[in-house]
Amino acid sequence: MGLMVLLSTTILAETIRADYDVSYGIFGKIGRAKATLKKERSRYRIEIGLEPTGLAKRLSGNRTERHTSEGRIVNGKLVSDRYTVIRTSKDTKVIKRYRFDHSKRRIYKRYLKYKRGVLAKDEKETLSFYTSEDLLTLYFNLDKLLPDKQKAGRYRFYAVGAERQKGEVFVEIPSQKRVSVYEKELGKGASWYATVLINQQIFTSKEGRLQLAVGKDGITRTALLKDVIFFGDIRARRVK
Repeated sequence: MGLMVLLSTTILAETIRADYDVSYGIFGKIGRAKATLKKERSRYRIEIGLEPTGLAKRLSGNRTERHTSEGRIVNGKLVSDRYTVIRTSKDTKVIKRYRFDHSKRRIYKRYLKYKRGVLAKDEKETLSFYTSEDLLTLYFNLDKLLPDKQKAGRYRFYAVGAERQKGEVFVEIPSQKRVSVYEKELGKGASWYATVLINQQIFTSKEGRLQLAVGKDGITRTALLKDVIFFGDIRARRVK
């Protein structure tokens, strides 16, 4: 009986971790990114964090960014209940908290801003759109949302965290002719390639254009974030 319980726990619990070195051209490594997905029975938790190092740490005012998503697993799909974004730099800390009410098809947002540890802004709103996705679950759900990831096209989704464009997120799958361009920038051997366009600043990127090379395990091997403030294009390469 004890062995059966242990086997059941092993099957129903899963943790996926991925560490990335973040680099920019001649400056070399400028930061670290870590991603963790934990699944246990019908619940999940995703954490992604980015921390600058060296020169980037000084130029950005030690800007860090952390995204957390928590929710349920329904028919193999991640359904978000809470999504949190925390950004810090110098004397400023910004927290965005989102709460999903799926029964009412509403999403509630709270925006908190601290200056030198003192609360400077506290705003609440109900988003103008509804979706069961946030930016993190959208990524991990793409395997189900795009069953044929070799079929070229531009696909529209909706995710919390992209509310400047009323939640619109576009995923572009390149044609076979353009795959060579991705291979040149991101490396060969990926299971599939894509560009995710969020149309807003993400990690201080001008428009959130993120090119991905995804491995056979469904985890990004290399990512290229375009037009980042201070740096231009920034590359993240999986190291673990």
